[in-house]
Amino acid sequence: MIDYIPILTTFLSIYFFIEIYKHYSSKKKKYLLWWMLGVVTFGLGTLSESLHALIGYNEFNLRFWYIIGALLGGFPLAQGTVYLLFSKKFANRTTIFFVSYIIIAAIFVILTPISIPEDFDGRLTGKVFEWTWVRLFSPLINLYAFIFLVGGAIYSAYKYFKMKNLLYRVYGNSAIAIGGILPGIGGSFTRAGYVEVLFVTELVGLALIYIGYKIIKHNSSLQVS
Repeated sequence: MIDYIPILTTFLSIYFFIEIYKHYSSKKKKYLLWWMLGVVTFGLGTLSESLHALIGYNEFNLRFWYIIGALLGGFPLAQGTVYLLFSKKFANRTTIFFVSYIIIAAIFVILTPISIPEDFDGRLTGKVFEWTWVRLFSPLINLYAFIFLVGGAIYSAYKYFKMKNLLYRVYGNSAIAIGGILPGIGGSFTRAGYVEVLFVTELVGLALIYIGYKIIKHNSSLQVS
């Protein structure tokens, strides 16, 4: 049953996307646009995992899953935080660098030959790539995403900790920070061959990010009104 958890996560991503799209449509803020893209990326990754559970191993789906999950991963969500907390100049420069970096890495993932070992169990894994060095692109992106998504949430929680009227931001950002960490933990297990752990941490992680987003958005609207 664990293999089918991504189907539930995909539906949660769709629901989350609809909510954040409405928010972006009313505010037109760039950080909301990136967060919206992040939810889309998250959903596409779990959609790929869902297809794998339903139809089995497929080479095209494997490459798509790796590009969406290992390369894009939490980058769009992290970049939303960068646009929210840092200067526009810094955000634009990091966007140009990492988008270019991801495109180059994705091209190599598309081009690499695939070698299926005799004991292959059909799981989603980048270990079947003959060009093993293509897997070295993802750590930098994942580290960047961790620093700015999780780190940004922790910083925001600390910033509002002493402001009693803004404690809801502490709770919301704490949920986002934990939610941002979990898929990374699942990714580490995936590299060790336990991709099922990723399926669980993706669902719980996205749920926590959604809860944190809702806490901050709801209470902010109450204060404005």
